[in-house]
Amino acid sequence: MTSDDRTARALIDPASEYDAPNDVLMDRDLLEIQKVEILRRWEYDASEVSVAEEEGMPVGKGVTVHQVLVALHQLVPVIDSGQTPPTKQGGLDRSAVQTKSPKG
Repeated sequence: MTSDDRTARALIDPASEYDAPNDVLMDRDLLEIQKVEILRRWEYDASEVSVAEEEGMPVGKGVTVHQVLVALHQLVPVIDSGQTPPTKQGGLDRSAVQTKSPKG
């Protein structure tokens, strides 16, 4: 599997490629913008799991929203949480996690 294949899979399902959000930060094959996007998507997935648990659905152990946000905060010091959709799931809009430059 190439690095591009792994990145594409991580963008669809971050947990399929990484055990923890900090693993995304440590991946030297990813550009910063790719790390931000993977973590942003992982935050949405974790939010959906949180909503499912809140609604009484059995969910296995997994990464929490807090864990993802802590990792994301290392890449994007200021996260504009006002840029989220008005749903239970939330999810960070791309404009909420803009980096200053496309550095790797």
